[in-house]
Amino acid sequence: MVFDRVLIANRGEIAVRIARTLRALGITSVAVHTPSDAEARHVREADIALQVPKYLDIEAIIGAAREAGAQAVHPGYGFLAENPEFARRCVAAGLVFVGPPAAAIEAMGDKIRAKATVSAAGVSVVPGASEPGLEAWTDFPALIKPSAGGGGKGMVLVRSAAELPGAIESARRTALAAFGDGTLLIERYVERPRHIEIQVMADAHGGVVHLGERECSLQRRHQKIIEEAPSPFVTPETRAGMGAAAVEAARAVGYVGAGTVEFIVDGTTGAYHFMEMNTRLQVEHPVTELVTGLDLVELQLRVAAGERLPFGQDDVRLGGHAVEARVYAEDPARGFLPTGGRVLALREPGDDTGAPPGPLAAGPHGGRAVVRVDSGLVEGGTVGSAYDPMLSKVIAWAPDRDAALRALDRALADTAVLGVVTNLPFLRALAAHPAVRAGELDTGLVERVLPELVRDDGVPWDVLAAAALVFHALPQGDDPWEVTDGWRVGEPAWTTWRLESRDGVHEVRVRGLPEEAAEVLDDDGRPRPARIRTRRGVHDERSLSVTIGGRTESYLCVRRADTLWLGRDGASWQLTRHLIGDPGDRPGAAAAGDGVVRSPMPGTVLLVKAEPGDRVSEGQPLIVVEAMKMEHTVTAPCDGIVSELTAQAGRPVDMDAVLAVITAEEAS
Repeated sequence: MVFDRVLIANRGEIAVRIARTLRALGITSVAVHTPSDAEARHVREADIALQVPKYLDIEAIIGAAREAGAQAVHPGYGFLAENPEFARRCVAAGLVFVGPPAAAIEAMGDKIRAKATVSAAGVSVVPGASEPGLEAWTDFPALIKPSAGGGGKGMVLVRSAAELPGAIESARRTALAAFGDGTLLIERYVERPRHIEIQVMADAHGGVVHLGERECSLQRRHQKIIEEAPSPFVTPETRAGMGAAAVEAARAVGYVGAGTVEFIVDGTTGAYHFMEMNTRLQVEHPVTELVTGLDLVELQLRVAAGERLPFGQDDVRLGGHAVEARVYAEDPARGFLPTGGRVLALREPGDDTGAPPGPLAAGPHGGRAVVRVDSGLVEGGTVGSAYDPMLSKVIAWAPDRDAALRALDRALADTAVLGVVTNLPFLRALAAHPAVRAGELDTGLVERVLPELVRDDGVPWDVLAAAALVFHALPQGDDPWEVTDGWRVGEPAWTTWRLESRDGVHEVRVRGLPEEAAEVLDDDGRPRPARIRTRRGVHDERSLSVTIGGRTESYLCVRRADTLWLGRDGASWQLTRHLIGDPGDRPGAAAAGDGVVRSPMPGTVLLVKAEPGDRVSEGQPLIVVEAMKMEHTVTAPCDGIVSELTAQAGRPVDMDAVLAVITAEEAS
């Protein structure tokens, strides 16, 4: 290895993961960060950190590499990873770009050119057409795609000729906004397809191998959610054929480094066609690492340093099964809107083998399940709306697929992120769905079964009781008459705690001292004995144990003033003491809305369509909030007058921040 210092041109979990391999190889890691990321986890875990204006600033990143004395730059994925100009600028500056040559990035970055290139090399492609002539397409259903795009942005499904003009217009508008290039292509749409990709690795000496496939069919809006290796659908014969096609696709563009060739596969016939090639490390690369025992980042570095691949195709062996779930800052109950906030408490599962945490749990694993977490999270860190909402990846390996899915479910249940709403319960529900368990996957499965996966049944009673017990146990002062044990001459009195969650206000009645012996009234009005414990006292605000009626549950717990967060089994709840006079207690407040208009996600106010004193009607658009290039229109919850308006165009807002208040005319 000729590198002793490498700059990581990225952030978040992938930057942390790359830094760990660099540390294992004895290479100094250099992180870059924006001003808002100065305390981020990837900064803390690097040996050196330098500030740059933004992660897309090519000159600033190259300048940081020079300043730090780095010999190479690893781009991770996203940001500049597939930018051929960045690859060229690194080389011109005397830096090694840990990735393919710029010419290969360009060849595969344009979907139209990529299809022509691999087709000439004998690789099957999906029948389609490019511009001009999209309007003349007659084979439906069809899929329109931006030629320069990725990640599913701008893709539009068209089922008839009547839909085609509007679909082309919509796709072109999105392509221009997202990629600065409105060029489109159209392809025959495969009904209920599987999305299967092949990992390839190539050196500069002509060596190219594939490392098996990954099943990536569990998607929502063309975004992957859960991936696995190997695919439960692919036979050894199909794997060999797809692998050979992927190798030929890589050879066709003179590829060097790690790349992924994506195929669309007919779930009935097994026929496969080239879709595109991602000229970088993939988000889901850990499942390949766990079934092969290879560190793909290490291989990237060695190949970039000019070394030959240390193995041939016949040396690649797949062992066991690995499944990965992506943890996102998003709210499935609110249509998967992005969320955010400060990470108040964090619990992530560890490696079941007892080995120290690291980027890999390589080797045979002794037949035992292994859990790996690639995460960019840290307690006290802030999750904002400026970057991709993926927070971490939870990966499980086991000798077989059923065991791997069970291990993944346990690991997700052991994960808690308090202060930020995540998709953890959704991931558990998806991984447990009968079709997923049976391996009957296709890219439309998640959308078809979404109502089964996204259920907001409110806060469970035992969680409300646990929160009430915590508040009840808080010291009320030195005066013995202020102790909340409910002591009275005769029978002890009940204290009613009113707790507010996003689905309303709940009442829980408690009496006695929770750390000794208390009672709570259940939904049927029956007293149930209750007690709470923590590791270091009632107010530890981390590990909480609650026993109600002989049943004990454990929570990750944190409190800030009158708000309490509880996490259990992958789910989390935010509960606030609701005081008389809070919004919702005012005369005339409606059950469906108290007139308070809140932001549905953290983001930036783009547009304010009302002014104080305006008369508005229920459902009238008031404010437009943008986050992650997604716009959301906030409407009036009821008829009335705009009595308060705090939203201002251009200002950032937190999730659930009050934007306006609508007061009924008779009340005003």
